[in-house]
Amino acid sequence: MTMNQQVLWVGIDVSKLKLDVAAQDARGKVKSRVFRNDAAGLAQLDQWLRARALAPDTTRLCMEATGPYSETVATTLSDRGWTLSVVNPARVKGYAQGELSRNKTDRADASLLMRFGAALHPEAWQPAALEVRQLRAWVDRLQALKDMHQQEANRLEACLASEQEEALRQSIEEHLQWLSRRMRELERQIDDHLDGHPRLREDAQLLQSIPGVGRATTAKVLAYLGDVRRFDTAKALSAFIGVSPRLRLSGSSVKGRSGLCRTGHAFLRQALYMPAMVALKHNPAVQCLGLRLKACGLAPKAVIGAAMRKLVCLIYGVLRSGKPFDANLAMPRLDVQDGI
Repeated sequence: MTMNQQVLWVGIDVSKLKLDVAAQDARGKVKSRVFRNDAAGLAQLDQWLRARALAPDTTRLCMEATGPYSETVATTLSDRGWTLSVVNPARVKGYAQGELSRNKTDRADASLLMRFGAALHPEAWQPAALEVRQLRAWVDRLQALKDMHQQEANRLEACLASEQEEALRQSIEEHLQWLSRRMRELERQIDDHLDGHPRLREDAQLLQSIPGVGRATTAKVLAYLGDVRRFDTAKALSAFIGVSPRLRLSGSSVKGRSGLCRTGHAFLRQALYMPAMVALKHNPAVQCLGLRLKACGLAPKAVIGAAMRKLVCLIYGVLRSGKPFDANLAMPRLDVQDGI
């Protein structure tokens, strides 16, 4: 795309059953259309855009990240040659508030996404590799079974406390046994999937070289992050996950407590919490950080948050360099330790 070519933007509001589309042509006119959110509807959308003289090399599509619905749409359209931007809904909401938008409808949201893309030019979205998407499906399924197992364990505890019938207790115990078997099978399938793809196998070995990062955390990191090398810096990766510090200081009256920004990937933050606690005890680099922060008087939860961010930096370092964890490189330099 040359500098003189005009980029035309198309906004797509994705819901479970339909797609609301707002497209701008070269004359500035906006046309709206509704398509079904299925394979046939996406094929019709592709034909409709091309019929309006919107070519993939001069057109950008913009949509919000709405989980599996938007990911399927984005992947299908990307395979058809279109360039897309999948943006955080919080950014679009802030832009709408800046416009003083009053209406909230699917058609209005599609037009809003079109204007958002034309004004801010968000970065292009790249689909994850097929093996990463498959790994994510396995990891999500395993987590769902773990949640079910915890729910059934709570029911069994309540059943024993209230002295319910023997048949009810036996039913819960049988379900718990079935869930345990299925979880073990899924863990083996995830391990086989990682071993079956050379890139994933190499990244998994690098991640597991970090003290505190085990098999379960490795699978979640690779499933939710994909190729970490697409991030330019460790700070960018920390911001994506939501473990960057956020300050609230303004003038002489606003002196809020700092904490994690929490505007990134919630599942990854949840997955890194327990590994950070383990790393505070067994990872020398994270342990050194924790001791220094505790000596400064930081609260225990704040120390864990800082350990999570340190762990993210270590993950980025080993994957970007292609070298296993080295405590000598991860430890702070002498001048940093002594405050020189």
